[in-house]
Amino acid sequence: MTHGGSRVELARRQARAWPTDEMVGPCAIGLLSSARRRWHDGGVKEDARKPVRPQVVAHRGSSHANAEHTLGAYVAALDEGAEGLECDVRLTADGHLVCVHDRRIDRTTNARGVVSTMELAQLDELDFASWKNPWSDFDDEAPEIDEEARKVLTLRRLMEVAADYERPVDLAIETKHPTRYGGLVERRLVDLLNSFGWAGPNSPARVMSFSVGALNRVKKLAPHLDTVLLVDHMYTWQVSRNLVADDWVVGPGIALLRANPRFGRKLRRKGRRVHVWTVNTPQDLDLCVDLSVEAVITDRPAEALSHLNGGV
Repeated sequence: MTHGGSRVELARRQARAWPTDEMVGPCAIGLLSSARRRWHDGGVKEDARKPVRPQVVAHRGSSHANAEHTLGAYVAALDEGAEGLECDVRLTADGHLVCVHDRRIDRTTNARGVVSTMELAQLDELDFASWKNPWSDFDDEAPEIDEEARKVLTLRRLMEVAADYERPVDLAIETKHPTRYGGLVERRLVDLLNSFGWAGPNSPARVMSFSVGALNRVKKLAPHLDTVLLVDHMYTWQVSRNLVADDWVVGPGIALLRANPRFGRKLRRKGRRVHVWTVNTPQDLDLCVDLSVEAVITDRPAEALSHLNGGV
């Protein structure tokens, strides 16, 4: 781990210093969100003579150097300049959305079990960070990890951090399927977005999934939200492309674009917005620029920004 407790404490102070949804209410948050988005939309315009670089989105936070989906990983990503934060969400047995990629917790905690069968209080007792550097207890030079950074991260907490940050930050939220709770995941997600005023036009959030059905549910509940269909193989796109509305974003994996760059060019010729995962090398970033993709999702946001900005 390269991220210590001081940055997590900074995130805490920011959260205390800014109004929460409970303090100001959904309407006020909606106005604040719209103002932030208007500033953001104006702020990302490029000189027409320069190639437009993609938005840099931190994949599970700054996850190359930090334990994925922890508060520390996301605060590190923001410190590095990430313009968006990506997360996977799963529903706990007592109805909370938590940022966890795997169906089971075995890989990323000091315990075993299935997320959907556990309550938030049970998950909150586990260590979600030490797996990244299992020998840190024996390393005198390893930075001390704040206890909050070790805990399971709820989507609500991540949204608070993004909303309270000093500059606009987008959220790319992936719902994981199949799951025992089916469409309840999307319903809970849209309810939470609504509580922040983020389920309407100009929302800083977008919802991603490999499931066409999941994204259709999102569109029924919140028609103005951006949705991203994730694609890992050409055959899945061939099967689903006739089910995808014109305003949906297409999210191919970088391996797919590397093997089939013509696929990316065809999407752009048809006017499709394209968000690509997981882009970690200069060569892959250059490919994404060449294909005029709108966003890249990366484990290394600082390195991606440095490369895309010409090493500045």
